[in-house]
Amino acid sequence: MMSDEKIIDPNVTSDDKLWALLSYIFTPIIPIVLLLIEDKKNRPFLKAHYPQALAFGIVAWVVSGLLSPVIGLGCVIWVATLVFQIIWAIKAYNGEYVNIPVITDFVKKQGWAD
Repeated sequence: MMSDEKIIDPNVTSDDKLWALLSYIFTPIIPIVLLLIEDKKNRPFLKAHYPQALAFGIVAWVVSGLLSPVIGLGCVIWVATLVFQIIWAIKAYNGEYVNIPVITDFVKKQGWAD
């Protein structure tokens, strides 16, 4: 279900990696903060991560919220999304570009990420 590109950019700073990690863990707050920080929002590595982290976070909140009346299902979805967020955060911190099925394509088609 999850495929990742193993491309590592040598121009990515440790600061970029940390912000990308935080984008996945603390979505949607950190991606919104990155949108407001002028010198961060156009960094190529961050621009590849924070829009999809934001989109994923919003989708996860909506799906989890809609399924929460079904006993236990909302919690299972929440735990699963947390696991994926941690995996993607670690990959981003290692300098990798993450490809989230459906969401990455959507974000790129909207022009939000490169």
